Amino acid sequence: MTTPDIHVHVEHTMGTAISIHIVDPRDDPAVRDAVRACVEELRDIDRVFSPYRADSDISRIRAGDLRIRDADPRVAEVAAACADYEHATGGLFAASWRGGFDPTGYVKGWAVEHASRRHLAPLLASARAIGINAGGDLQLFTAQDSDWVWDVGIADPRRPGSVLATMQVTNGAVATSGPAERGSHIIDPRTGHRTHGIASVTVVADSLAHADVWATAAVAAGPSDTTWIAASRTSTGMLVTDNGAIARWIGSTPVEVTSLSSWAA
Repeated sequence: MTTPDIHVHVEHTMGTAISIHIVDPRDDPAVRDAVRACVEELRDIDRVFSPYRADSDISRIRAGDLRIRDADPRVAEVAAACADYEHATGGLFAASWRGGFDPTGYVKGWAVEHASRRHLAPLLASARAIGINAGGDLQLFTAQDSDWVWDVGIADPRRPGSVLATMQVTNGAVATSGPAERGSHIIDPRTGHRTHGIASVTVVADSLAHADVWATAAVAAGPSDTTWIAASRTSTGMLVTDNGAIARWIGSTPVEVTSLSSWAA
C-alpha cells in the first residue's frame, strides 16, 4: 500500500491552533490559495466574534454600543442559530444567559465548518481527502471515489496523552467537550452553575456546528440525563463520566455502558 502524501498547514487563530490536512494533493496552486482563503476567513470571523477584543462586534454588543441588527450580518445569522439550538436542547445550550449575547459556545464550530465547506471541500477534485482540526474539533471531507477513512482518536480524559478509543469517519464532524483540557469552564445555562459529573463527551455528526453544540449540551445535562441523545440527531458518540463509566450511542440509541474501573491508573 502506497504511503499517503499528507500536507499539513498550521495557523493560530480564534484562540487555538488550526491545522488543515490535505491527503495526496495534486500540484495545483488552487490548493494553496484555498488554504490561505480559509485561514483568512477564520481570522475575519474572529475579528467580528472574539469576546477578547474590545473592538469586536460581540464586545461592542455586550457593552451596549452596537445592536445585533446593525452589526456584521453574520452576527444575526449566528444569533438566530443559537436561539434555535437553545430551543432544540431544552435550554442546555444558550447564548444569552450571562447578562448579554455571548455565542462563544457556537461560533468556533460554526466558523470552522462554514469556512472549510466554502474553501476546502471544493478541493476534493484535487485531493483524496481534506480535514481541518480546530483545537480537537474536526470537519472532515473525503472524495467520492476515494477509499480514504479518517481514524479519529478520542482522548482519555483520565489519562492525558492516552487514547481511549478510535472512531472512523469518512465525511463528517467530530467535537469534544468537557473539563479535561481547560478545566471546569462549562456553565449550565439553566442554573448558572459550573457543570459537574462529566469528564468528556465526543459527538459525531455531519456538521461541526451541530456536533459542537450537542457536545456542550451533553456536559450541561450531566451523567444522569441522556434524554438529549434522541433529540440531538447525531451519528454516534461517547460520554465518559467522572466516576469512570462510558456511555456510547448510535443515532438515538444508547448501545453500551461499561465501567472504566479497570482502566484506573
